Amino acid sequence: MAADPAHTRTGFYAWLYRAFPLEQEGTTIRREVLGGLTTFMTMAYIIVVNPTILGATGMDFKAVVVATCLASAFATLMMGLFARYPIALAPGMGLNAFFAYEVCGPEGIPWQAGLGLVFLAGVLFLVLALFRVREMIVDAIPGSIKIGAAVGIGLFITFIGMKNAGLVIPHEKTLVQLGNLGDAGTGAALIGLVVTAALIARGFGGAVLIGIVVTAAATVLFGKADLAGDWIEAPAVGKVAFRLDIVGALRWEYLDLILIFLFFDLFDTIGTLIGVGEQAGLVKDGKLPRMNRALLSDAAGSIVAGTLGTSTVTSYIESASGVAAGARTGLANVITALCFASAIFFAPLAQKLGDTSAITAPALIIVGCLMTGAVRKISWDDFTEAFPAFVTMVVMPLTYSIAHGLSLGFISYPLIKLLAGRGREVHAIVYVLAAILTLRYVFL
Repeated sequence: MAADPAHTRTGFYAWLYRAFPLEQEGTTIRREVLGGLTTFMTMAYIIVVNPTILGATGMDFKAVVVATCLASAFATLMMGLFARYPIALAPGMGLNAFFAYEVCGPEGIPWQAGLGLVFLAGVLFLVLALFRVREMIVDAIPGSIKIGAAVGIGLFITFIGMKNAGLVIPHEKTLVQLGNLGDAGTGAALIGLVVTAALIARGFGGAVLIGIVVTAAATVLFGKADLAGDWIEAPAVGKVAFRLDIVGALRWEYLDLILIFLFFDLFDTIGTLIGVGEQAGLVKDGKLPRMNRALLSDAAGSIVAGTLGTSTVTSYIESASGVAAGARTGLANVITALCFASAIFFAPLAQKLGDTSAITAPALIIVGCLMTGAVRKISWDDFTEAFPAFVTMVVMPLTYSIAHGLSLGFISYPLIKLLAGRGREVHAIVYVLAAILTLRYVFL
């Protein structure tokens, strides 16, 4: 369908066509609105899942709901107006798990200092984007480590989801064992998992969100959750907003944590931008125009996220669903941002859903499954590439630590290359990172 004829446009309608390259991209306002709504529906699960994960740190659930919505709305709006791309942003899955279970978990860092780390990583990302250093960093990091990290996070998130669903429970001798499949909560999670998987297999938009709704209905039906009471209230974010501790985050032993936040966000963002850009036909001559504006939008979003009280935001691959529905410009992002902003009033409903961990478990398992699909990209026939990737992906779930997985991956990569007589294949930046991480394990 061609863009709307110029002679039919007046007032605000005409301004939209001037503000966004609708005609150049062969789209219309109707398509952009539909695309923006579709993107929101496919990633709205983060409104429930993110506070559930961050709640493990002691952060107030409802306040994190509001922070999640506001940070997502800000970053998505900036991407739409500044970079003019239909690519939405929200707190990243994997990054929120790293924040909750690693940074503020075994490390024992208060969540306020954790938010300080998010803020500092965002500032560092912003500086790198302003000085266009990103290309050098992205080119330096081995592809096998990038892929191994994505797969490892997927396995880690899957393990958390299975634990929350009661599918995996502790065992004294074998560490873990299969849970009670006859438990009502576990049964509800299994129903939601099957429904979500089936919808995704059929290419249905919003499958993850629908899966959460189905699981919630099942838990209520089985008497494991209660959704009665108010669903709407005036938003309150004060319990987490502006509570970040930047001074407490400025410690030498936290440097690797800041770098991990930075690298994860960098990899996720660039991969998503290129992937969705290719799908939308926005990549020109192998490059995405206005890439630096997109990265600046992402960096600014992470700074705002840390300030408002949530983990690092990143570009969402779910934006591909909006592109499939017709989105081609930043106007779609404006619609998605408005949806996120409106959701701040539904914190009580989000908390009712999040209070029963089984409700969001299918979403975690499904997202983990999708992330592990990258394993096929590893060069398994080259052991110097396969082994570091294997170390990265396996250590994460087995040590319950994303940081240890990525750190040991960075250390093993140059080591195996040197032992194989192929040390020249490793970028100097990787050697520096490996040395820093090794020193941390030896002396800290």
